[in-house]
Amino acid sequence: MNTRKQMCPMRLRTIMAAVSLLAFCAAAAQPAKKTVPDCPLAAYGQSRIIFQGRSPSFEVFFSKMETLIERKEGDLRIMHIGGSHVQGGTLTRELRNDFTGICPMPDGGFGMVFPFSAAGTNNPTGFTTLSEGKWTVSRNTQKAPLKRLGLNGMAITTEDPEAAVVISTVPRYPIEGDGKYLFDRVTVLGYPDGGDRHPVLVAAAGDTLFPVLMPQDSMVTFILDSPRDSVRIAIAGRSGEFTLTGILLDSSAPGVSVTGVGVNGASLPSFAKCEDFERDLALIRPDLVIFGLGINDAFPENFSPEVFKKRYHDLVDRILNVNPDCALLFITNNDSFRRVRRGYAVNRNGAVAEKAFLELGKECKGGVFDLFEIMGGESSMKEWEEALLAKKDKVHFTEKGYVLIGDLLYNAIIDAYSEYREGR
Repeated sequence: MNTRKQMCPMRLRTIMAAVSLLAFCAAAAQPAKKTVPDCPLAAYGQSRIIFQGRSPSFEVFFSKMETLIERKEGDLRIMHIGGSHVQGGTLTRELRNDFTGICPMPDGGFGMVFPFSAAGTNNPTGFTTLSEGKWTVSRNTQKAPLKRLGLNGMAITTEDPEAAVVISTVPRYPIEGDGKYLFDRVTVLGYPDGGDRHPVLVAAAGDTLFPVLMPQDSMVTFILDSPRDSVRIAIAGRSGEFTLTGILLDSSAPGVSVTGVGVNGASLPSFAKCEDFERDLALIRPDLVIFGLGINDAFPENFSPEVFKKRYHDLVDRILNVNPDCALLFITNNDSFRRVRRGYAVNRNGAVAEKAFLELGKECKGGVFDLFEIMGGESSMKEWEEALLAKKDKVHFTEKGYVLIGDLLYNAIIDAYSEYREGR
């Protein structure tokens, strides 16, 4: 005779439903990783975030990430800063698409942008800019920039009454996986010089909107009546110049925003010239900064890792002055070649810079994504070029290469997030 009590069917269904709910919640809190193609050149086993000790700032970042996924509350703000790898935009674009897919909810805005077309240089692939009228440009790569610069490292100046810029979050060349990024709050960074020039926002219907927040500390903010994906900013006034240093496309909805800050040829000293760096950064107040700076610093043959680290610490200090809890993620320099008289020669500073990045990660209690090792180490760039993952200059990647790196980096962050959740 079976003496065990039979479980009530209703109770059994209740328990099974609870188990299913817990399983659903656990799955919901764990974002899916991106599927990456087989690539014998990439050491996928090395594709991870390297932590050398406890990282309290990443614990804060992962806690906010968990709250956003599970409760759909709060914002997660990420900034990717660097040189041409970032200005090109494909790597940042892939990270943005990956991160904004972690939960089915409105995104938290697009982040900080710059109208590169008005500066006469290439625009990132993830958004579109157009310009009208005459503008002059200042960059942080100039020995002595002509104008005061902010976070973006670039400025455009005009005295043309017909000058305007158009910004759209619709990519120039849409691809599968692109999200629809809307914003309902626009902050224009810039300042007049010797007159009354100032920015106004022109709505789609042709109506001119004036800032709802009074000009303060070289910025004005416009609140839109509904979310949109494009905006036209004109310059009003009768005299003097107006210098524009950036545009923040923000959203009142919770979610993820990913800002790309990159200037072709930029190095650590370049961003040291940006006087308004912290002021602009405070608008974003990033929870995670991904550093893609260093390839231009490590190109000279007299590269000094000690000087390199000192300059990086200076930049990190400026970021932590804005948000002491900001998580710091260093991407080591990719393998590269330098141009010589009879072709190309491998840049022998790759491994030296890699060591410096690992030391920075430990000293700053941050993480390191060792791209140099993942690629295959010294001279691997030539093989990536042959596989159509890198360009002929043996410094930059193709779109396919940047997408692969972006997905590997995202997956490494998701793996680290999973370890954080399991370790609590």
